Order: sequence, then structure tokens, then C-alpha cells
Amino acid sequence: MTTLAEERSKFQRVRSASALLGPAFVAAIAYVDPGNVASNISAGAQFGYLLVWVIVMANVMAGLVQFLSAKLGLVTGMSLPEAVRDKASRPVRLAYWAQAETVAMATDLAEVVGGAIALNLLFGLPLLLGGVITGVVSLFLLMIQNHRGQQPFERVIVGLLAIIAIGFLASVFIAPPSVSGTLGGLLPRFDGTESVLLAAAMIGATVMPHAVYLHSGLARDRHGNPAAGAPRARLLRITRYDVGLAMLLAGTVNLAMLLMAANTLRGREDVDSLESAHAAVTDVLGPVAGLLLAVGLLASGLASTSVGAYAGAMIMQGLLHRHVSLLVRRLITLIPALVVLAIGIDPTRALIISQVVLSFGIPFALIPLVRFTSDRVLMGADVNHRVTTGLAWLVAAIISALNVALIYLTVTGK
Repeated sequence: MTTLAEERSKFQRVRSASALLGPAFVAAIAYVDPGNVASNISAGAQFGYLLVWVIVMANVMAGLVQFLSAKLGLVTGMSLPEAVRDKASRPVRLAYWAQAETVAMATDLAEVVGGAIALNLLFGLPLLLGGVITGVVSLFLLMIQNHRGQQPFERVIVGLLAIIAIGFLASVFIAPPSVSGTLGGLLPRFDGTESVLLAAAMIGATVMPHAVYLHSGLARDRHGNPAAGAPRARLLRITRYDVGLAMLLAGTVNLAMLLMAANTLRGREDVDSLESAHAAVTDVLGPVAGLLLAVGLLASGLASTSVGAYAGAMIMQGLLHRHVSLLVRRLITLIPALVVLAIGIDPTRALIISQVVLSFGIPFALIPLVRFTSDRVLMGADVNHRVTTGLAWLVAAIISALNVALIYLTVTGK
């Protein structure tokens, strides 16, 4: 029979472990950003439940990638950008930073545009004004991290993640999807070139380069560089739970987006943008569902653009060893998004283009990550197991190949 003292000790251990959770939930924001919303809703509206398996596969792969990123930071005491800087010559570092900065701008483009669309849907604000407001609010969120520390920032981001989850899960509860259709969608298959394009876009919107860079630094900054042995083993074990729970939540939200579209928007020819998807959901499920969808999209834009700017600062600091103020950092990646909104480019098209640009950066993040975590000299006793290394290289190859396909199909228009 368990004594009161044993129960109390067990509760304290669980409470102590739960207090260490958080970095993976910040990184997980990248997995529920406006790019995901656009690609998942498009997939459900066009192909119904066909691509459910892509959501599941992408989430599993993302979980492995994010754990390896966190492990690199905990074991080496370096973020992924710092590890690249440590191994590369100056010309290589500069070229690597240039592509990473381009990817960061593309990331911010999708997230600011998503926030602007949400403000337009909720309050009728012009897209440019909505983009400015999204950028300003994200700056305030970043100031929380700068002045209050990482844990308060984590709490704010987790709160926004909860709002995102409610916003997109609500429609599934209002109109439950087909169980048989959902289970049937777990069978991997395609239906023409367009389904391949959407699958690549969904995976490209899920495994985000800046989240891979960021998580290594988040884990290191939160937990430090624990000593080898029991302290590090405990943190790595807790990190597995952190990543697992964060990816489960992000995957559930992404699946809800696709199921909602498959159940309520399938076959409608007027769903070719986030605005038309919102109108269709409002028409089919009612104004409350439409409101929650718009609120979820707004929380997604605000949280993801803040996390994206945070990642950009970490990338610059790690690769170039130069610190840039949050205001300057925010403006660097915000300006391209505001230009796109100002000149009147179709916002949904801008989201799609941003995902193509992001695709260029994925191999640059995944290949060094797998290589470093498989290096016994660098990782010591915590080097990847051979099976883990094999799976990680397979994941890197699949994601890179699908993103090459996305780039090709988008450029050629096939």
C-alpha cells in the first residue's frame, strides 16, 4: 500500500518534471502557422480525407527532428547555428546565413499575411494596416522575452497555442467528421499531381527550418548544458515528453483543419483562399464557427511571427556572432511582408510562394542537424543510436525530396 509520503514524493517529482516542459511548445507554434492553415484547408477542400496520412507522417517526422534539435542544444551547449559556425569557414557561414535570413523573411511573410487576413475577417481592417498591427503586437510579445525572460514568454506562447487549438478544433466538434473517412485517409496514396503538390506543401509547412534552429537554442537556454550522466539523462527524458506532447497538440490541430475542410468544404468551388474558406465555414457551420476560425488564425499569426523573429535573432547571433536589437530584427523581416500587402499581391498566393521559399531552407537545417547529432566526438555517449541516425537520414531525404517536388511543380505549373 502506498504511503502518504510516497504519494507526496511522487507528486513532487511529476510537478518538478512538468515545470521543465515548455521549449517544444514554443517551437510547435511553427507547426500551426498560417501556412499550415492554408495548405491543410486546401487539401481537405479539394481531396477530402485523402491526405490525412500526410498530416500523421509529417507530425511523426517533425517530432524526431525537434527532439534531435533539442538534444543537440542540451548535450553540446550550442544552438544549431552556433554548431554550424563552429564547423564552417567564414565564406560558408556568410552564405549559410544569407539563405537562413531569406527563409526567415519568407516565414515572416506567411505569418504577417495570416495575421492581416484574420484582422480583416474579424474587424474589416485593410490588409496593410492589419500587417502593421500584427508586427507591432509581435514586437510586444518579443519584449516579454527580452525583459521578463524565457519562461514568461513560453507561457504567453502556450496561451496563444491554446487559443489556436480551440479556434480550429471547434469546427470538428460542431460538425464531427466521418470516422470511416478519417481512417481511410490513413492509407498512403495520391490522386494526381495536384495532390502531390498539396502533400509537399503540407509537409513543407510542417517541418519549418526556423523551428529546427530555434529549438536547440531554446532547450539550451532553458536547461543549460547539464553534466553527462543522470542529470542529462533526466533532461533528455523530459525533453522527449515535451516534444511528444507539443507535437501531439500541433498534429491534432493540423488534423482538425483538414477534417473540418473535408467535412464541410469538400466539393465547393468557391474555396480558393483563407477568406473564402472562412466565408464557407460561416455559411455551413454558422457565425460562431467562423468567428472561432478567424480568432484561431489571428492567434496563429501573432504567435508564429513572434517566434519566427525570435528564431531569426538566434540564427544571426549563432552564425555571425552579432547581436541585433529586437526592433531592428522585427523591421528586417517585417518590411517584405508589408511591401507584399501594400502592392496588392493576392495574400493566399503570397502564402503559397512563401512555402516554396521555405522549401529551399529545409535541407540546410536538417542535414547539419543529423550529421552533428550522429557525431560521437561532438555528442559523446549521447550520440544517436544507429537506428535513430538511419531514421533521421530517411526523414531528411523524404522531406527534402518532397520540397524539391514542391518547388518544381510550383515553378512549372504542372
